[in-house]
Amino acid sequence: MTKFSLRGLALSAAVSAAALAASVPAAGAAELTVAVAANFTTMDPYDANDTLSQSVAKSFYEGLFSLDKDMKLVNVLAESYTVSPDGLEYTMKLKKGVMFHDGTEFQAAAVKANFDRVTNKANALQRYSLYSNIAKTEVIDPYTVKFTLKKPFSAFINQLAHASGGMICPSALEKYPGKQVGFHPCGTGPFTLDKYNPSEIARVVKNPNYRDADKIKLDAITFKPVTENSTRVAMLRTGEAQVIFPVPPEQVKSLESDDSVSITVTPSISERYVAFNVLKKPFDDPRVRKALNYAVNKQALAKVAYSGFAMPAAGVAGPGVDFQIDIGPWPYDPKKARELLKEAGYPNGFETTLWSLYNHTTGQKVIQFLQQQFAQVGVKASIMAMESGQRTALLSVPPEKAGVKMIYTGWSPSTGELDWAMRPLLATESWAPVAGNYGFFSNKKFDDLVQEALATTDREKKQAIYSEAQKIIWDEAPWIFLIVEQNVTGRKKNVENFFVQASGGFEFYSAYLK
Repeated sequence: MTKFSLRGLALSAAVSAAALAASVPAAGAAELTVAVAANFTTMDPYDANDTLSQSVAKSFYEGLFSLDKDMKLVNVLAESYTVSPDGLEYTMKLKKGVMFHDGTEFQAAAVKANFDRVTNKANALQRYSLYSNIAKTEVIDPYTVKFTLKKPFSAFINQLAHASGGMICPSALEKYPGKQVGFHPCGTGPFTLDKYNPSEIARVVKNPNYRDADKIKLDAITFKPVTENSTRVAMLRTGEAQVIFPVPPEQVKSLESDDSVSITVTPSISERYVAFNVLKKPFDDPRVRKALNYAVNKQALAKVAYSGFAMPAAGVAGPGVDFQIDIGPWPYDPKKARELLKEAGYPNGFETTLWSLYNHTTGQKVIQFLQQQFAQVGVKASIMAMESGQRTALLSVPPEKAGVKMIYTGWSPSTGELDWAMRPLLATESWAPVAGNYGFFSNKKFDDLVQEALATTDREKKQAIYSEAQKIIWDEAPWIFLIVEQNVTGRKKNVENFFVQASGGFEFYSAYLK
């Protein structure tokens, strides 16, 4: 057995949950308002498929492991773990004295309850595919839990560090079955939920009974969805919001002239792409897919939609994702695009539809730019930006019911490892509605390579396998590989230690107001 110990969080005495009812901050307390560009989907981390919702849920939920602001693995509720020689069993020692918001102690039974729930396919939770490799979760003793995997999975600890793996109180799971628990969160985190409306607000207040309560300097955080770019910027200028993310790229220079505002630009692993429904003509033909890759000027897109705060995608995942390689980017060559379309039997182009997963201003700019680029090679695309309520209805459907032809979307592999950048988006096992393979791409060689990579802990061997898998995707072109964003955050200069991770998630436990 190989033993691993990671840095943890200090424990303090726990007290009853009754005091939580009085935890709303008093007037004049240190409250941070964060304006964000999209609506929330759910506060159930296992059913959220967006980084934003899970970032907010991190305020009241903690997992066994997490990733810090630099995307480095740290333990949270797990003290240590061992792995069996065959890579199938992970046995974890849990921290003692950690209290749920309901006043009960966090123990192994809670771990089992949460993972039994997400791995039950009948529950149809969005993060089922992330944890479907778990065969069973067993309680060894109150502070020891064992995961048995269906097959070796070398990215398992990174998987557990994903923001979706928050520990929900067993009492809440019982009292609020199904989707209800998303409105009644109960975890072990430093904040509790005070107000929540998915399109308007998520306000959290400090949990005075948190084991490290003295380290939490904010009394409350209000997250506000503000999809209109100019409104978000105005809120920062007036102080209605002290943090906005993302900053509209076209307004960075203007904000930099404001003495009360600080702009931070950091690397991102969020890649934007257009997925083709490869089961529908003409996108079943790789020549058509490659033609539209050639048809898009990615450098110009980065300037037009992101004011230069992005770069053309050079691979299946962005730089900074473990095991990622650069292969491209695809060159801009409209002449080559027209030649390929002619060769595929579309000398005059064709008509199609382009959906966008985003309805914010930047997303609108992207799809309008793409529409213009496609038109230059004879492809007429009608465009539609989805409202949040449309996403599940239109995308979480099996292939025979899917109306999608092209979908502009993006992905941030929040485990920091290449498995989660490819498998949920491109593997056959991840066809919608199971996961995010909305284009129903399938390649047996690719699927086999992904599984082979997960079966080894030899980094050199794993890199070689993953490199081959990435080259298959690049050659098959199931996507138009667009850009990798930079994270641009705006904050008032009195805000300290509010970080945006490369994944686009938030790290705010150490945040405070000067």
